[in-house]
Amino acid sequence: MGEAADTAITLIARDGTPLAADHFAASIPVRGSVLLAGAMGVPRGFYAPFAQYLAAHGLATLIFDYRGLGGSRSGPIRSCKASMTDWIDHDLPAAMALLESKAPGKPLLWIGHSVGGQLMGFMDSSRIHAALFIASQSGYWRRWHTLRWRAFMWTAGHLLLPGMSALLGYVPKRFFGESLPAGVARQWASWIRDPEYLGRLARQRGWAHYHRYDKPLRLVTISDDDYAPWQPGEGLLALYGAAQKEHLLFTPQDTGNTTVGHFAMFRPRFRESLWDGWKRWILQQIKEKTEQNQPLS
Repeated sequence: MGEAADTAITLIARDGTPLAADHFAASIPVRGSVLLAGAMGVPRGFYAPFAQYLAAHGLATLIFDYRGLGGSRSGPIRSCKASMTDWIDHDLPAAMALLESKAPGKPLLWIGHSVGGQLMGFMDSSRIHAALFIASQSGYWRRWHTLRWRAFMWTAGHLLLPGMSALLGYVPKRFFGESLPAGVARQWASWIRDPEYLGRLARQRGWAHYHRYDKPLRLVTISDDDYAPWQPGEGLLALYGAAQKEHLLFTPQDTGNTTVGHFAMFRPRFRESLWDGWKRWILQQIKEKTEQNQPLS
């Protein structure tokens, strides 16, 4: 199976904002397209090895930086006006449209890491064939059961994110993979404080597509992932009320490692223990769709 090459592109968001992206074309006949929606403050390059792996198996894959982050930020971060609502309304829909234009008629799959799974419910679910969420969760601070992490999430939502945004005009990257614009940090903090988390915005929008998405959805939780443990994951799945959903729990020992956590699963060393299963599940969803669409003889 040949190596999949990536092409650096400029993704134009719905409001005309340019975003940095990489498209990994399939190195064999394309079977489907994957939008890999990343976690909060994680640069797109972190996902490049996994995107290349998917493309080598016929899954053309797009990774990109949300506005205000990484290659999609222009100018001083203090002057950046980005918000998570911008990601929802402008950035992610444009990414979906680009993938559809590059592989018309092929199934569109969604892989969301952390916040990348949270935001899918705001998208047009009729265009998404299946979704794989990895370490995704509802971020309301009381969903964490351990005192240490409940305190951490409370601090993030009530003090750290709003405080740093007010004091510095952004949240420094020592707290995340990348520095967060103030608008992103403040909106996320308001969700963390809210028992509905992003459900309040979803409800204001008639639940968007959280209640309409009725296709396969698999959530993968890692047992030593303190950022996204089981219960917050269940909280997120509850928002996707009509989905054909399943929630899988893996331990580090299942992968042959002593630790995995919230980020390491996208490292190449998990190619056989995790990536292979994720890829096979995605291809199975495509296979089933293809068989369903075949005319009766």
